Amino acid sequence: MWSSDTAAGRSRTAAPPGHQLGVPGPRPGLPCPAVVLTRPTSRHPSVDRKLANCHNDLVLDVDLVKALASDKRLLILDWLKDPEAHFPPQRDGDLVRDGVCSLLIAEKLGVSQPTCGEHLKVLSRAGLITGTKIRQWVFYRRVDDRIATAKEQLSGDW
Repeated sequence: MWSSDTAAGRSRTAAPPGHQLGVPGPRPGLPCPAVVLTRPTSRHPSVDRKLANCHNDLVLDVDLVKALASDKRLLILDWLKDPEAHFPPQRDGDLVRDGVCSLLIAEKLGVSQPTCGEHLKVLSRAGLITGTKIRQWVFYRRVDDRIATAKEQLSGDW
């Protein structure tokens, strides 16, 4: 840590400018890691959502990586590929055109509605699904163009 306990006889020090406390910075003479997994100190969304190595050859969207890091979110994406095969007919909204009601997704996933909502929010933030509000319900469907782009990004030579 950058600040220490003065009662233990150590002096207080401040972090260098632009540096996060507790997160070591690059050290001179050491090779750069392939991918840096630290959070940026900026609060700008476009910066917060990027993860890159020090040569900027590979840029991965943090939201995309987070969305794909859960088995439950991958299940949701798989189910939404063919909603008629995985979900019963809905009273409001067409399964294919409008998407699947979040309540049906929560029920099939076997989780509470708030937990399912978090999974859907992560997938939406990554651009992999989109929601359409009909009455008081939100219906979700895949964004196949974004999924294809994500597959291309992740299948590159790295």
